Amino acid sequence: MLKKFLSYYRNHWQLFAVDIGCAILMSGLDLIFPIYIQRLIDQYFPQRNLNMIIRISVILLILYLVRFIFQYIVHYWGHVVGIRMETDMRSELFTHLQKLSFKFYDNNKVGYLMSRVINDLNNISELAHHGPEDLLISLMLLLGSFLILLNMHVKLALFTFALIPVMFIFSLHLGEKMYHAFKVIRERMAEVNTIIEDSLSGIRVVKSFTNEEYENEKFCQGNHNYRRSRESAMKNMAQFHSGMNLFINLIKLSTLAAGGYFIYTGSLTVGQMVAFLFYVEMFMNPIKRLVNFNEQLQRGMSGFSRFKELLEVDPEITDLPEAVDLTDVKGLINYENVSFGYDNDEKVFRNINLEIKPGKTVAFVGPSGVGKSTLTKLLPRFYEISQGRILIDNIDIKTVSLESLRRNIATVQQDVFLFNGTVEENIAYGNAEASKADVIEAARKANAHEFILNLQHGYETDVGEHGVKLSGGQKQRISIARSFLKNPPILILDEATSSLDNKSEKIIQQSLDKLARGRTTLVIAHRLSTVINADQIIVLTENGIVERGTHRELMEQQGEYASLYNEQFSTELAG
Repeated sequence: MLKKFLSYYRNHWQLFAVDIGCAILMSGLDLIFPIYIQRLIDQYFPQRNLNMIIRISVILLILYLVRFIFQYIVHYWGHVVGIRMETDMRSELFTHLQKLSFKFYDNNKVGYLMSRVINDLNNISELAHHGPEDLLISLMLLLGSFLILLNMHVKLALFTFALIPVMFIFSLHLGEKMYHAFKVIRERMAEVNTIIEDSLSGIRVVKSFTNEEYENEKFCQGNHNYRRSRESAMKNMAQFHSGMNLFINLIKLSTLAAGGYFIYTGSLTVGQMVAFLFYVEMFMNPIKRLVNFNEQLQRGMSGFSRFKELLEVDPEITDLPEAVDLTDVKGLINYENVSFGYDNDEKVFRNINLEIKPGKTVAFVGPSGVGKSTLTKLLPRFYEISQGRILIDNIDIKTVSLESLRRNIATVQQDVFLFNGTVEENIAYGNAEASKADVIEAARKANAHEFILNLQHGYETDVGEHGVKLSGGQKQRISIARSFLKNPPILILDEATSSLDNKSEKIIQQSLDKLARGRTTLVIAHRLSTVINADQIIVLTENGIVERGTHRELMEQQGEYASLYNEQFSTELAG
């Protein structure tokens, strides 16, 4: 973990070197100051040597000004290094999350992942800046002041340092407890974030079921657990800081008492005692630094360990080393002995064999839960098949790059997702290089141009979170316009009209028919009346594909499809 952490300094090593260099020079200056003070007290004050008093005062003034410059560089540019490293880590994690498959997101909540990306790295910049700097300065000051103190008075130095080993063991013991405590805090924070994200995202459902009290209770429980974990961590911190301060004060007290005795015996001058106290304070400052560093280390590394855990989740679906781009797609699709299951033991379907000709429309119908949508999600490799293979234009989709594969496939879903932003931005998501004219043309093809112009700010209208300011039909038409702009040779329509009223469905269906023209189209249908004109209808049940043919052929067979169609038709008549 430490090796991984240190690797993030690589891109900022020049700035980091300046920071560390100034920190070393600043520490060197700190070791010089008490020497001049001792000379003033023991020599020039008793001699009343005004010339030397002024000269040393000027020298000290210059050194203090130089130290000011070094400290400014350390505090400002050192923090910049930490901030840039934190930014690099967060960018790397977000990029990694983009590579993970649907299966990963099926098993992890958005609020939990947001906490990993944002909260877990909050303390990294402080650790990245202060960590190496505090260690280096502290070691330099500890070693320098220790050698100077030994040179000044061996017995007093040894007496002063007697408690240091005990203090070191104490800090190690409490430091480990703090690490675990801060890790628990981050886990509890992730839980709270998940509860908040779920509740606020589903606020309309919460209010419609009058479940505000239930959501409050759920949040209060998570908030209570977070409070308890923080209180436990603060208890460890209080023990750590108060214990370390006690040791530091005992060391100062023992130094003062022993120093007084040595002055009494004549083996130590008053000037030496003053300088000695300065160096003891200088010796204590790096210990205080290390105390604060230890807290930063536990906070930062507890978050970094969780960051690293997530970064080490391997993408389930990746490009083969020899993967090539899929180009000039005609749209021939073959499923050969395809089996799939979300869990290895339980298969959604087995040994599916299917051929879809270029430019043809194939509809998948059947009861809920038999894998209609799943079958189409395997085509862009949103999930990986358990066995068999899928081919586009006789090319195994596993041998082509994911980017080129998905570039050639567009999906219009039942639940349309719109991003925060304007109508134009959401349509342009289908093609980042599209012009405003291209966006308008796509909207016209999707029968969306007129309603967009009637919005308050036209194409510049903000759609709200997830498109909350638009109706279901309007969102669906924007989604279709997005697909027109992408202009793929293969199209997947996943129950795109099932949640709409009859009027909206008719408008959307016209747009979809226009969109499907000339493309290989896979349709998952809830309302069978929408797929009567499909080139082929595939009937899927728990036993796999049980029927296939045109609407007329399947109705003549009086099998599963005819039963589904007649049942739905009679239900609609009754309604």
